[in-house]
Amino acid sequence: MSEKRMQIFFSGMVQGVGFRFTSERLARRFPVTGFVRNLEDGRVEVTAEGEEACLVEYLTAIRESGMKRYIRDVEAHWSVAQGCFKGFSIAY
Repeated sequence: MSEKRMQIFFSGMVQGVGFRFTSERLARRFPVTGFVRNLEDGRVEVTAEGEEACLVEYLTAIRESGMKRYIRDVEAHWSVAQGCFKGFSIAY
């Protein structure tokens, strides 16, 4: 099975509430690599690579976590993995 890249943009009240830390902590539960970061427009971006099923499970874990009350919208983009991440981190 080929690896995928998932780029997700979360909007709502997702900055200043621990969203990045929760996303990074949840990523440790799955065999995924990538990063999470705040964007200047108020959204949070999660870019992750791994097997598609694991990425979907990771996204579901974020959406069902304590952060769900802060999420207004989720925009997802899928592509082929580039294999450029060593682990999962918070990007600043």
